[in-house]
Amino acid sequence: MADITMPQLGETVTEGTITKWFKSVGDEISEDEPLFEVSTDKVDSEVPSPASGYVAEILVEEGETVDVGTKLAVVSSEAPSGNGKAEKKESEDSEDKAEAAEDSEAEEDESEDQQEDDEAAEEVPEEDQAAEEDEAPEEEARPAKAEAEAEKAKAPTKTEAPPEPKAEGDGRGNGGGGKVLSPVVRKLIAEHDLDPDQIEGTGQGGRITRADVLSVIDTGKSKAAPKEQEKEKPKEKAAGREERREETPSRAAPQPARAERSDGAQVSKAGSDDETVAFTNIRRRTAEHMVRSKSTSAHVLTAIEVDFENVDGVRRAAQAEWKEREGFTLTYLPFISRAVIDAIEDYPHVNASVGDDELIVHRNVHLGIAVDLSFQGLLAPVIHDAEGKRLRAIAREIHDLAARARAKKLSADEIQGGTFTITNPGGYGTLITAPIINQP
Repeated sequence: MADITMPQLGETVTEGTITKWFKSVGDEISEDEPLFEVSTDKVDSEVPSPASGYVAEILVEEGETVDVGTKLAVVSSEAPSGNGKAEKKESEDSEDKAEAAEDSEAEEDESEDQQEDDEAAEEVPEEDQAAEEDEAPEEEARPAKAEAEAEKAKAPTKTEAPPEPKAEGDGRGNGGGGKVLSPVVRKLIAEHDLDPDQIEGTGQGGRITRADVLSVIDTGKSKAAPKEQEKEKPKEKAAGREERREETPSRAAPQPARAERSDGAQVSKAGSDDETVAFTNIRRRTAEHMVRSKSTSAHVLTAIEVDFENVDGVRRAAQAEWKEREGFTLTYLPFISRAVIDAIEDYPHVNASVGDDELIVHRNVHLGIAVDLSFQGLLAPVIHDAEGKRLRAIAREIHDLAARARAKKLSADEIQGGTFTITNPGGYGTLITAPIINQP
């Protein structure tokens, strides 16, 4: 039996989002075989199983964000007798049945006590009965109190906790509209005033995932939108009357719809003829990172022409032998990388970061290399201490890091700590590129 927990994919990573399970409950899995995919604020990675066996339980659904160390699943040496979720439901059902049995026993005890009281009343002597008849008017004056006490006696003795509000609760609770929502999903829905009943879930069993909510947010479909539109209607009517009075000879071309985010930024809204594509986690993170970079550092582009004839001659001459020995093609990038490292030695201030009213010059060159992920995103894995490596070692690391980046097998530490990054659009025939600095 092995517990699977959320791994720490880097020193600064504190949580992760389960984006995909590769196995279901009951499936057999081998050691080091990919079990699930996790997305953090640094990198998307496939996490292998630490042991061989069968998936006995899956405790965290796709789309949920949990802290590092949280128990995610259980892998057992023997095949589970049934579905892990079904077993959990049976356990919950058995608890409910036990509670019902306790309530039933309490009611039976109350019924027996009531029956004993009735029997005792029947055995009262005639004198006592006469006395009771004399007191009857007084008793009739308090019917409401007697009924209340009787109802209270019949009620179960078990105390029940007050029901929790629908918007609160733990990660497995009911977050609204009868749908089970994770804490992250509930928070997003509350922040953007969305109706969970209007969101189509793509997770297991129709569960609403974080990606589903973000997709709705990106398309601007919130409950607040109709209210805003209602507020705008009087303004639109007034503007229409004003436009008719002016009787302009020609109409202006329709402009793209605009909306304003909570931070004041202007964003476009999809029209009836537009298609919307939800951002992936890596695209969203890249966009946020690049926007912050623009507000941190001044950007400038300088281009010079370089004669690569000698480099090309060396590359062509060594190509066949290189491919046979190393197993991959020798490109221009390792030559450029080594040239950058040599140039940094002469101009150390370009290998620096922006600090608090100061320039932080780094003694070591940790060279980032931009890697395209099949047009789905961009990462910049880092060749650490590149200043001490020759061209062949640099070429090997570039090839290894790029391959593992596309296979989602990089750790967060391998994309952190860069001091200088090389963009790499040459493979697409690009003439000049103005990249955004990869902060810090």
